[in-house]
Amino acid sequence: MASSVVVSTSVSLFSNYAQRRPSFFPLSSSNSIAKTNLNLNSQCFSNLLRSHSKSPIYGRHFVLRTSIKQSESEKETELEPVGEDSAVFELGEQKIASWIYFTGILGVVLYVLNVAWIDNSTGYGKAFIDAVSTLSDSHEVVLLILILIFAGVHSGLASFRNTGEKLIGERPFRVLFAGISLPLAVSTIVYFINHRYDGLQLWQVQDAPGLHQLLWISNFISFFFLYPSTFNLLEVAAVDKPKLHLWETGIIRITRHPQMVGQVIWCLAHTIWIGNSVAVAASFGLIAHHLFGVWNGDRRLATKFGEDFELVKSRTSVFPFAAILDGRQKLPQDFYKEFLRLPYLAITALTLGAYFAHPLMQSASFNLHW
Repeated sequence: MASSVVVSTSVSLFSNYAQRRPSFFPLSSSNSIAKTNLNLNSQCFSNLLRSHSKSPIYGRHFVLRTSIKQSESEKETELEPVGEDSAVFELGEQKIASWIYFTGILGVVLYVLNVAWIDNSTGYGKAFIDAVSTLSDSHEVVLLILILIFAGVHSGLASFRNTGEKLIGERPFRVLFAGISLPLAVSTIVYFINHRYDGLQLWQVQDAPGLHQLLWISNFISFFFLYPSTFNLLEVAAVDKPKLHLWETGIIRITRHPQMVGQVIWCLAHTIWIGNSVAVAASFGLIAHHLFGVWNGDRRLATKFGEDFELVKSRTSVFPFAAILDGRQKLPQDFYKEFLRLPYLAITALTLGAYFAHPLMQSASFNLHW
């Protein structure tokens, strides 16, 4: 912190003015400051007489301020990001071989997922759904159980990531993490799509003017928050070595936990539109999972990055825009450029594609009879 020493000296040539202002030491809480003030007072008085010997002096009040502050470079260092610049994509740094591997791995993963889990004739997905469905006749309860299973596995494996990577390595642990989480996520999504209108209808507002457009925009925005668990798709497929990142730019300036915010926006939009108990149950489970992820994510980042994370935490917020509004987050003038990057453009294209693919997703889910 910058420290300053302010020394005030008051000089008067009239005794009556001195009587009205008996104290010349407004900061004389210590003897050293008082002595400094007395010496400076005498020196200023002598200099005053010499410099104004030929002109009348009626009375003056002089203040001498001495400040010890941090240099400008030190101030700038405090404001420099300690985390990573998010969504950076340099075309010149990309390797064609890496993206060929990514495409190949993605194809293999989708094929194995279909054979081992989705296809009812060969996979175990339907058997899993049937087993969970025997626990309750309520679609709401079954959906909550599916979310609980997914959340427990997903967050549990994330919590043991450091230990797991030390035991088997970063890439094998990523394969294990995705290999277990992905089928459970697919099961939960398919069950929700198939039973989203089976619950008790609580309200019906789909005919409200402009509501569809408002919720569509909200859902579209939610994916800009949902995506940044990682900005490097090559890490998702373990082509690049997976790492735990401390992001600090882009969407992180708005909220430190964009996935939670995006999930809340998505859940609210779908719950308002559908308006039944199944949608409410799904939103409750998903939001609860992501709220836990806020605590768990901060804990993991604090363990990994220590003081760097504490600094990022001090100038970001969980609640969107809170750190900006209270002045802890200073947006650069060209803040918008942090979003004019290929990953965000890819989000735009994929979100639009997913919207237009809704009929295909619904048809495919229905044909599974989960």
